[in-house]
Amino acid sequence: ELLSSEGTITLFAPTNDAFAKVPAETLAALDANPDALLQVLKYHAVLTAAVMSSDLTDGQVVETAEGSSFTVNIKDGEVSITTDSGQTANVIVVDVKASNGVIHLIDTVLIPKDLKL
Repeated sequence: ELLSSEGTITLFAPTNDAFAKVPAETLAALDANPDALLQVLKYHAVLTAAVMSSDLTDGQVVETAEGSSFTVNIKDGEVSITTDSGQTANVIVVDVKASNGVIHLIDTVLIPKDLKL
């Protein structure tokens, strides 16, 4: 529902390689707990607008659809994000346009700090 909702979104989407780095027991726990899985998925989405990489600024704090936030880091033209729990993900592909927003691919699955598995 989140991805097909009306309005525009920005999605920081983990790659398959990012999911491969998640411990098997964490993936199994998420698979068994739909509420926790939804919380993780919402942690990767920003509902306020379709934000192109050129609109991101170093130090910008972004609120996620899950209700937490992360900080945008830009150094030497490279973009990364740091979550409120200190987790960092590199943005490896930017500005993939979608019908209702934009997707930035990241190399890490973001896990909310208050996630209960």
